[in-house]
Amino acid sequence: MTHLTPRHVELREAATPLLTHRYDFGMTTKIAVSLPDELVAAARRAVEEGRAASVSAYVAAALARQVREDDLTALLAEMRSEFGSPSAADYAWADEVLGLA
Repeated sequence: MTHLTPRHVELREAATPLLTHRYDFGMTTKIAVSLPDELVAAARRAVEEGRAASVSAYVAAALARQVREDDLTALLAEMRSEFGSPSAADYAWADEVLGLA
């Protein structure tokens, strides 16, 4: 059984809202963007192959992933600023929890 230190519990609780946030595709604003031809082709392929409902849905999903990544990057920077860099023990704990140990 893995032991969670108070620090690990605090970090997990801080990250939970970012990891569980979902984009509400019901709230939309129409915009025009310019994209490289190869990205448009990839989005259209995803629709043709049934991996996306539409090009707009494909682009919205990509933007949502980028927003989550940006939010997590900001959270990590904030945590490092507040708690310092992870220790060797922290990395060992993470490896154990993730089944990498």
